[in-house]
Amino acid sequence: MKFGMLLLGILAAACVLGSIVPQGKTLDWYLQNYPERTAALIVGTHFDDVFHSLWFLVLTVILLCNLMLCNLLHLPALLQRWKNAADPGLAGKGAPTVTAEGLADPKPVFAKLRMPEPKAVEEEGRRFLFSVKNRIGLWGAWVCHLGILLLILGFTLGQTNKIEYTVYGVPGQTKAVGDTGYSLTIDSFDVTWTESGSPDQFSTAVTMRDPSGKESQSAAVRVNEPGTLFGYKVFQNSTGDAARVTVLQNGEVLQDEVLSQGDYLVIRDTPVAVFFEGYEAEAQFDDGSVRAVYDYSLYDMTRDAWSESRYQEEGGVAVQTSVYEIRFSDHQSYTLLQLKRDPYTWLALLGGLIILVGLFLAFYLQPRTLLAEEQPDGTWTLSGRSRKAGPLFAEQVREAVRQAPSP
Repeated sequence: MKFGMLLLGILAAACVLGSIVPQGKTLDWYLQNYPERTAALIVGTHFDDVFHSLWFLVLTVILLCNLMLCNLLHLPALLQRWKNAADPGLAGKGAPTVTAEGLADPKPVFAKLRMPEPKAVEEEGRRFLFSVKNRIGLWGAWVCHLGILLLILGFTLGQTNKIEYTVYGVPGQTKAVGDTGYSLTIDSFDVTWTESGSPDQFSTAVTMRDPSGKESQSAAVRVNEPGTLFGYKVFQNSTGDAARVTVLQNGEVLQDEVLSQGDYLVIRDTPVAVFFEGYEAEAQFDDGSVRAVYDYSLYDMTRDAWSESRYQEEGGVAVQTSVYEIRFSDHQSYTLLQLKRDPYTWLALLGGLIILVGLFLAFYLQPRTLLAEEQPDGTWTLSGRSRKAGPLFAEQVREAVRQAPSP
């Protein structure tokens, strides 16, 4: 068990780090957001995808084997304790938790303690009354370990086999959910702010349609308040800048789309693509002025060449040639949602439920035995045993004896 606790501690620390370090990003992303050595360490140790890393899976398998073997090794001794607890012949052996002498009738004491109906036993001319209560509590620790085993197994299988998709856009847009055939429509997106001006809560209303388009389900998704659509958990992940890009040709609208930050639009009948890089509400200029600008860049597919980042002021024109004109406008925020389906959630939930059952058995159903032996003078002597909560059981026995009829 010491080895198992060590493994559990290592895996718990890895899970915490895996929750702190963003998962599944590129090396360039980590280099931009962490010092170079830290980024190299994250990628080199696979902390960029910790739950799918070989070392995490190996440690998990070793822990599962450890828990399973611990349970199997303890099972024969537990079965023997279970059997011995119901044996009146063994109940009188060993030091009792509490004793009482001189009872005229022990049965009221059994009743007061709500012990099961005592069993009458005769042995070598001696009479005994014996009762055992909460014997099932002996299984508490074993059941709890079984639950931990199933919980870790369910979590591991879920992390290695989960289905996950990312959908982002602005209200009014409908996006495909990966290759599932489902589509997700963003009905609305709201951001609430704190008094200091920082985001407080993101809320997205979405509607999801099945591949046939005949059935739909809707949900409101907020940070830490996911929704459920067609078996997928929908999480509010983040937000960013979005803007409308309009391409005009001879004064007529040729293309008009909303681009989220990082999206691009290929100009029709040209080898040029325009990338939207973001929006700055208070961009500083060399003349000391502060203006709102759209950041963008151009890519020439024929030459495989990028332009440097460029800026268009609010209300201005980004690109103007003899053939077309490009404008950015209507700055807004897009919402980024994650859709996840874990086929082994039921196993993790079952493990959690079994842990609760095990804890209940261990802490609330303390095994206790009560043995009454008839003495030659016709009185009875009580001896009670409880390995857990012994002082409490002893006090309860003494109180029941005080209320029992005197000889």
